[in-house]
Amino acid sequence: MCDKNTKERFHSQDDAGFTLIEVIVVVLIIGVLAAIAAPSWLAFVNRQQVNKANDAVFAALQEAQREAKNKKLSYSVSFQKNSTTQNVEVAVYRTDIGISTWKPLGTDVGADSKKLLLGGNLNSSIANTTTNSSVSYPLNASAKITFDYMGTLPNANFGTIIAPSTEPPGLKIVVAVPSSANSTLASSVKRCVIVKTLLGSMLTAKDEKCD
Repeated sequence: MCDKNTKERFHSQDDAGFTLIEVIVVVLIIGVLAAIAAPSWLAFVNRQQVNKANDAVFAALQEAQREAKNKKLSYSVSFQKNSTTQNVEVAVYRTDIGISTWKPLGTDVGADSKKLLLGGNLNSSIANTTTNSSVSYPLNASAKITFDYMGTLPNANFGTIIAPSTEPPGLKIVVAVPSSANSTLASSVKRCVIVKTLLGSMLTAKDEKCD
């Protein structure tokens, strides 16, 4: 039978807490779990940001089309990557007046576009015209999409149909997460708005459909 001193010694050992080995094991497990979770979490955050930015692109195009219809005037929308702030910026403006103010894209919906790439297949010289090539980065700030007083796209060129597709590529505005290997190149995570018809119908797409 254990005497009183022995019992107190056992209780003292039980209350001592974790041993050094146990603490090290716990720290190692936490480190491994963090290493596994970190890339997934970063990918999730990147997808959220690119989704928000693309929603803002779509909203800007809709705003330009809506203003054109309501005011019976031609309205344009342009996008640029600000080389100083690194923000993706947008301007919606009367075509005859031109751009007066650039605004950061999507700040009202919590988008942080500093780490995103901006691309497109728009001709920088002629509105509503594609370059007839794949999307390039960055999009030239002089490129624009213009809606006439009815909210349509007069004389638009949506590109050449390339098999096996049965439709032209359309006018594409793309936001993309940069490649981890080269920050000037787009990764596979892309979102885009595509203007498809003379009536100004638009759709959103992602990843390889934004190339």
